[in-house]
Amino acid sequence: MFNISLALSYFFSGFFMKLSDDEYDEKSNKAIAIALGIVCGLFTAYACSIDLDAACIFIAILIGNILALKVDGIHHIATMASFIIAFLFLGLQSFTYLSIITIIICMIGAIIDEIGNDNEKIYSKSKFLEYFFDYRFALKVVILLLVLIGLLNIWSFIYFLCFEIAYEIARVFFEKYIL
Repeated sequence: MFNISLALSYFFSGFFMKLSDDEYDEKSNKAIAIALGIVCGLFTAYACSIDLDAACIFIAILIGNILALKVDGIHHIATMASFIIAFLFLGLQSFTYLSIITIIICMIGAIIDEIGNDNEKIYSKSKFLEYFFDYRFALKVVILLLVLIGLLNIWSFIYFLCFEIAYEIARVFFEKYIL
């Protein structure tokens, strides 16, 4: 069943994640990047506290980014800290064996995305790979496959698309109005 608060949490998580990254990377504005990252962490923690699938997906993204060495700024640390503190405060999910497997599979997708994203060596191989990794399609494909085999709910895929759409809206917003 559709949950508007969960959809909005995914949406605002993606929106503030991208704004935080762009403030840090493009404008070197650490204070705003940290504040936006904290807001992102709070929305993400809320989603994770009310939905096991969200917890699996976002924990996988977090671990994947750490393992891919993409946690490269104080804004990422602030985002992680706000996420962890809020998630602990709001309440952890009861993870099952299958949810742990889901986290691991999603984590692999997240790592593949992060290794491929902004990687000129991969981008030079084909336009398809550039597009695939520029928009981080590996995790989207993984989530869809997990839906098809029954490890995730179809709504989780739709919510994740809300996250991704918001991320792209923030990219356009930042490039058009803030840069």
